[in-house]
Order: sequence, then structure tokens, then C-alpha cells
Amino acid sequence: MNSQTPALDEPTPWAAIRTGVLVGVAMLALLLPPGVPGPTSASQGMAPLASSPPRLADLGGTEASSDLLHMANWIASSGDHAAMPFVVIDKRAAHLYVFDAQARLLDHTAVLLGSAHGDDSVPGIGDKAIADVLPEERTTPAGRFQGQRGLNIGGEDVVWVDYDAAVSMHRVRATQPKERRLQRLATETADDNRISYGCINIPADFFDAHIAPTFSVQRAMVYVLPEQKSLQSVFGVPPSGHLAQMIK
Repeated sequence: MNSQTPALDEPTPWAAIRTGVLVGVAMLALLLPPGVPGPTSASQGMAPLASSPPRLADLGGTEASSDLLHMANWIASSGDHAAMPFVVIDKRAAHLYVFDAQARLLDHTAVLLGSAHGDDSVPGIGDKAIADVLPEERTTPAGRFQGQRGLNIGGEDVVWVDYDAAVSMHRVRATQPKERRLQRLATETADDNRISYGCINIPADFFDAHIAPTFSVQRAMVYVLPEQKSLQSVFGVPPSGHLAQMIK
């Protein structure tokens, strides 16, 4: 061992200083009268950090139904979308909203939906030929879906919402003039937007600008709001008053 190096049990100047500090603290504790708090560490003296408020969806001032606002805020605050972009379809308003992964609204549009009202697909509907689907079976189902881009039986690129039920989002087809699908999309009312067999018909320009890019390299969530059931029964969303208290 080098003679310049102190032995392990030999007191160093720093060790002496530390011993003196500890002795001083002990004497101070003995001298303080009862009820006077002693010295505390920096971590003990710090106030607890306030938890950050729940995140809200950012619609940029766009008007929407109370159900749409409530659902978008719940998705954002709960993180139900798993940090993925998401689409919300308000069936009552026949309107679709596209959000990025930070729950910021990118754009919205009118859509065409299944002609039959209701929130559930008929069991086995996906195995039926289009010609065999009855009018009362042409339902756009409500629920939470993980959309995925793919091809339909005709080779058209679509976004599958519920593959088993053969429900997809696709560009509106104007192949039957008597159905007036493009005209229905252009009207201000949602009363005439129920015409499809259950799929979600989207204006072609909007599909190319927002739907295709959103689902081109990843999956994204699709939420179809119910028109007969409640948000609570379909998604487990708390009542609006409860969410408002969380936000406050």
C-alpha cells in the first residue's frame, strides 16, 4: 500500500467533517423544546406534485353533438385509442370525424350509413350475398373496432370495420342513379343518409385525403356511436357528469 494513501479505518478530513455534522444535528435535537420540528431532508419538505388533468379532445371549435363530444373526450382522457389515430362515426348525425393520435380533429364529413336503424349486425350477415340481405338487416353496427385496410370481393381498397359482418368504410359508389347517393351526401340534413347495406360510404375525395392515409401504414381505432343504445352500454363510458368532474 502506498504510504500516501490512508488506511481504510484511518479517519480522513472528510470523515471528520461528516462526524462533526452528525454530532451537531444530534445536539440540536436535544436542545429543541418539545413540539418544534427537527431538520428535514429536501425530499421530505417538498410538496407532492399535482397530477395533470385529463386530456381532452381538440375539435378546434367544430360543432358536434353532445354524444360525439363526450365520446371524443372520453377516448382522449382514458387513452382507449392506445395512442393510435381514431375515427368516430356519429350515426344519428350521419357524420364522420377523423382524429390524430393526440385526439386533435383533422377533418369531418357527412357519410351514408345502413338503411336499417339499430346497433347490432344480424348474426351471419357477413356470409350472405348482397342480393339476399333483407331491408331490416342493413344495419351499421355500433361499437369499438380496430380498422384495417384491405380489399373487398370486387378488388376495391376499403377499410374493414367489422370483417366478419362484411362492414367496411369505402368511397361512395354512384352506380345506381336512382339511389342518389351523391345528392344525399350533399344535403344538409341527415334524414336521407340511410341508404347503404351497412357499410359506411364516404366522399371519394375525403377518403383519399384522410381515410386512406390514416390506415395505410398502421391500424387505427373506429368508434361507431349507437343510435338506440347508450354510450355506457356499448363502450362503458361514464356518464357525462362523472367525466366533467374528472376534468375539473
